[in-house]
Amino acid sequence: MNISLLKLDPVSRRVFVERLAKTTLGVTVLPTVLRAEDEVKTDNAALPGFGKAKSVIWLQMIGGMTHIDTLDPKTGETKGPKDAIATKAGYQLGGYLPKLAELQSDKLTIIRSMSSKTGVHAAGQYVMRTGYELRGTIKHPNLGAWAQSTLGVRNKSLPSSVCINRNSDHGNGFFSAAFSPIPILDPDSGLQYAKMESSPEITDKRLTLLNKLDSGFRAKFQDLNLKNYTDFYDDTLKLLGSEDLKVFKLDEEPEALRELYGSNKFGQGCMLARRLVEKGVRFIEVSHGGWDMHNDIDDAMEEHGTTIDTAISALIGDLEARGLLSSTMIVLCSEFGRTPKINSRSGRDHYPKVFSTMLAGGGIKGGFVYGSSDKEGAEVADKQVSIQDFHSIVGHGMGMNIDQVVMAPNGRPFTVGDKGKVITDVFA
Repeated sequence: MNISLLKLDPVSRRVFVERLAKTTLGVTVLPTVLRAEDEVKTDNAALPGFGKAKSVIWLQMIGGMTHIDTLDPKTGETKGPKDAIATKAGYQLGGYLPKLAELQSDKLTIIRSMSSKTGVHAAGQYVMRTGYELRGTIKHPNLGAWAQSTLGVRNKSLPSSVCINRNSDHGNGFFSAAFSPIPILDPDSGLQYAKMESSPEITDKRLTLLNKLDSGFRAKFQDLNLKNYTDFYDDTLKLLGSEDLKVFKLDEEPEALRELYGSNKFGQGCMLARRLVEKGVRFIEVSHGGWDMHNDIDDAMEEHGTTIDTAISALIGDLEARGLLSSTMIVLCSEFGRTPKINSRSGRDHYPKVFSTMLAGGGIKGGFVYGSSDKEGAEVADKQVSIQDFHSIVGHGMGMNIDQVVMAPNGRPFTVGDKGKVITDVFA
């Protein structure tokens, strides 16, 4: 056994070792590691919102979403091409988000005082996905992997976390591959290689022969990695034979509802996320690129603003209609914002000093704005929020003890959100 595992507290060490031995690719876990969510006890369990979010849909805008043209509109010299829109909740949204303004603004919390030290795409995306800066060789887990480690899984055949429209990109971090999210590169195509190329009978014969060939080696070398590798076949077959596999088939949805989300990868990804939530998947990331708007921001926002406005509005309404919004937290974020001043190419450049994020559902207040930027959208004016704080908010909402220390294989201690603080004001 790796000696670093001995540095975990007794419960965490037992759970971690059992999962290393008995899970593969997040497909399933042994009943011994499943924990009733109401049994999780932490120091911050008494704070508002704790554990209300049974699932999280993490909407990652890749490229640096402009805050002034979306969630924090301004007037004067830094105003965007479109006028701000008044909402029924009393605050304003950017002119490219009419559906959110009209239909869903009373369900949103907008954080307008985010700030980061990282203004480079890859590094900025990494810190927003993990809560940690990229340093050295250590890889940090995303919130889906943290949740699987501390809270278990909610469906025995489906993965604990899924990433849509992107590769998994080491989402498991320093946890084993069993905590890695399953990638869905195209929502319409669903889960790759989900169909067996041979009949069940032939597959069984092949696996039986493989087991005989491997048995001597396994008997000689009693290693957890070997056991984990062997269990891969059993768990994969369990997934392929499960009725839950149908969750990835979007063609089962009514065409009118699919059109409501938008006929694009982000819209269909949001619909797939809703289907996964219905089946108990705890963490789903849906990515949408195209936000690196150095040129012609008006044209770019007409396309990408409309895409997210349509999809997120439909997602919130769909979850609410199915009674799932109160237990599902929706997170909208990006690696940084964009410059208040429009450049000579009618675009905006990278700007991590201040930007905005959005939360909805899962115990979050509705119709609420937390923090603010100054009148130009250039500085945090009130209640600065770090990316670490943001991760702590979401982790707390999921029911995780953000103060629990886990030792990585390199011997260094880590926590959810890297010691960020839970901002309880955003919870209902």
